[in-house]
Amino acid sequence: MAESSSALEILKRADEWSPGNASMVVLAGDEPFLAQQMLVMLRERLCPDEADRAWAWREFDGNEQPDPRDVFDEAATVPLFAGATRAAVVRNADQFVSQARTTLETIAAAERRGRGLVILEVKSLPATTRLAKAVAKHGLVIDTSVPQRHDLAGWIRHWAQARHGVQVAVATAERLLERVAGNLGQADQALARLAAALPAGGKKAVIPPEAIDDLAGSPQERTAWGMIDSAATGDARTAVAQLAELLDGGESPIGIGAQAAAVLRKLSSAARLLALPSEAGRPANVDEALKEAGVATWPKAMAQARESLLQLGPRRARQLPVWLLDLDRSLKSDASRGLRARLALERLFCKIAREPGDRRPGRSDPPRGGKPGAQS
Repeated sequence: MAESSSALEILKRADEWSPGNASMVVLAGDEPFLAQQMLVMLRERLCPDEADRAWAWREFDGNEQPDPRDVFDEAATVPLFAGATRAAVVRNADQFVSQARTTLETIAAAERRGRGLVILEVKSLPATTRLAKAVAKHGLVIDTSVPQRHDLAGWIRHWAQARHGVQVAVATAERLLERVAGNLGQADQALARLAAALPAGGKKAVIPPEAIDDLAGSPQERTAWGMIDSAATGDARTAVAQLAELLDGGESPIGIGAQAAAVLRKLSSAARLLALPSEAGRPANVDEALKEAGVATWPKAMAQARESLLQLGPRRARQLPVWLLDLDRSLKSDASRGLRARLALERLFCKIAREPGDRRPGRSDPPRGGKPGAQS
């Protein structure tokens, strides 16, 4: 009897895992990095001798509409002397599944015995379908998506140690995920560059969050994050200059707007939490509100978010979702490109800029509003 497993958990215990004698393996999910890592692991388990992989492991691209007979013939061919298990892999197989569903159901419902293995990579496999029920008899479904509430930072720390031999702090993992917007492939590449840049013996030290800024993302992405940080802390002049650099370099205004929204919505959420009555679960202070809103907890990130929230004030912080919605509508209609797109983004930065007469918060001056619940 097969079971549905998470690729995240399988990769954490890779040395212990085996596909067994599954009749069919279905990789179902929307995270391409996890799907690719599972295919690599399956190939290593089914074809441990690298010399066998040229004939025993065959991949088909579902987007090219392969003939189902070619796929099934590949899996049905039994080697006479070699120990490798023959595997026919269909990538992007959603359309292929629709085309060859009946045959796939028959294969999945029978024991594999000595024949080869069919491996499908799909976006989803609803449990109510006949194929899913057939796979449940003798096959294996591996979930290659990331659950919404999964401790991804903890997984990144384990992956950094197991795959790249480096130790990263919790705050470092959080910073990395924030910088790559949760993209596990980019996170893995950043960890690889970090491991390669460390001096001999340096892998024993715990990597601090500051080390991520120069490694995660492209130079354009790092400039974008700097622009957003400048805008959020009220430095419109610097933000506008960095915006010009990004747009002149060919960056998408919609992409820049999305990055800005990811940061500013957290500030707005914190402001709304602080406006709650005490009996409705208002956080005790600004830092608690920021943590609850999803801001990374390492000191530099918290300090920057705190400064941004205090300089915005409660009124403007709560208006951010409206401003972001206006920006999104503009960028997807009349201001989608050129000077109009630049003007739309600059207008947002000016709205959140430091107001005339503001003192720079964060030193010894008390937060606006006096009481913890009125802090912005």
